[in-house]
Amino acid sequence: MRQLFSPGKEQLLDAELDGTFSDARKDHPFPAHRARELTRTERKLRRAFAESDFAFDAQIAYGPIDHLRPLGGSPQLGTYIKQLWQRRHFIWLESRSKVSSTAMGNTLGLTWLVFKPLLDAAFYIILFGLILKTSRGVDNYIAFVTIGVFMFQSTTNAITNSIGSIRASKSMIRAFNFPRASIPIALVIRNFIERIPAYLAMFALIALIPPHEMPELSWLLFPVILAMHMIFDFGLTLIFARCGSAFPDLSHIVGFAMRFLLYGSGVIFPITNFVTHPDVLAVVEANPVLIVLDMYRTVLIDGLIPEWTQWAQFGAWSLGLFVIGFIWFWRGEESYARERQN
Repeated sequence: MRQLFSPGKEQLLDAELDGTFSDARKDHPFPAHRARELTRTERKLRRAFAESDFAFDAQIAYGPIDHLRPLGGSPQLGTYIKQLWQRRHFIWLESRSKVSSTAMGNTLGLTWLVFKPLLDAAFYIILFGLILKTSRGVDNYIAFVTIGVFMFQSTTNAITNSIGSIRASKSMIRAFNFPRASIPIALVIRNFIERIPAYLAMFALIALIPPHEMPELSWLLFPVILAMHMIFDFGLTLIFARCGSAFPDLSHIVGFAMRFLLYGSGVIFPITNFVTHPDVLAVVEANPVLIVLDMYRTVLIDGLIPEWTQWAQFGAWSLGLFVIGFIWFWRGEESYARERQN
């Protein structure tokens, strides 16, 4: 039977590639993707599929197969965004379920999400404030470190948790056809929900520990800065999720990089007080994490509105990372279901 079909297979392939295969297609409307020019990847996939014995036999038995498309392929960007919006309820439920599973996995539940930054802040205050005396020139060093540690961990969690997020969801990715960006979005929402108790504890600490930082009108800007911070973290999540999918060992490298980011972002001491070289200082001051931490401290400790340059700089960082990260993640959509080649 295979020999009987062989002579006509090449003719069918040639006719399909030049668009003249129409006898069996006359009664079948073109699918949506034929109304546009095929991408290079789609043309290669079409040629490879059309050359297979399975495709030839399937068209002989069932007619045109133009309506078929690979599972996990990348749709158009507008369609992709629409699919994400249609699955917003799933994303929300996925985020809440992961928060619940995290709480059930620990004896103290979500309390550890407050204790960990609290213990970190206490350690840094003792080591850098009391022993190394890096607190000189800072009026309220306890509030300085508390805000730095609590808010910095939002970014570190976004990066470290995103690296293995795609690999941890391989079974779901292979079983269902859905926009893979749902996974990083759910991760960012989960991170926000888990950290709400930590934010409340941070407010209580800086208000109760002398010198007391009592609520002022400037505190109303905290949610605005936090929203920008979440967009920034989302961009990082998308980038590191794709990188981690292709290179799992990245998690080991990121662990060291986070230490440099910790000390270079003014989390536990004002880094700008220890940098004198103008070029190095310019690089340090352009650090988006340092900028956003300074904005938090300005509204919570100083009771002032951050400078417009800080709004512009961090806004550009957040928007830029979001756009670049989203497009780059979307372009790798069809690679997330593949087995990693060693």
